[in-house]
Amino acid sequence: MRDSDDPAGGPAGAPTEPFAGPDADPAGLQAFAVLLRRMNGEFSRMAHDFAHSHGLHPTDVQALVEILDGERDGPVTPGLLRERLQLTSGAVTACLDRLERAGHIRRNRDSADRRIVHLHYAPRGREVAREYFRPLAHATDTVRQRFSDAELRAVVRFLAAMNEEMAALRHHPDASPPRR
Repeated sequence: MRDSDDPAGGPAGAPTEPFAGPDADPAGLQAFAVLLRRMNGEFSRMAHDFAHSHGLHPTDVQALVEILDGERDGPVTPGLLRERLQLTSGAVTACLDRLERAGHIRRNRDSADRRIVHLHYAPRGREVAREYFRPLAHATDTVRQRFSDAELRAVVRFLAAMNEEMAALRHHPDASPPRR
């Protein structure tokens, strides 16, 4: 590591509670769980703040993320969004109506089958999100500069593998721990 010996990437001497205790492993499961939970919490707070500042619901931001990420694999449809967000058809319609009214998305009918509606992130909505999340992009870039290319490739592999595992758990609920 370039700036410190702290595995969390903070300055030397910064609190490292996930690694506390004489037998704590800074690369152990507990450390990963704590740090991933904290990062997820921060992302959730940012998403809620974005939603609140733009008159949206937190679910609307989840829908925007699905639409944005889905554009790599082809257009997202309301049915696919309903499945991914585990919402009712009525809830998806209300969400899409809010997003469209606010200028974040546009709906287009498929040219071959007019019954199919494709969802797209609207240029205005994309710019609003870019502006809002620009500080996060800068912070991410600042942190990335603290690591070598090899370290960053390892982080990317880890995050990609985590996303795959989490998607597999979601798609195969019998593989996840029992719910009570």
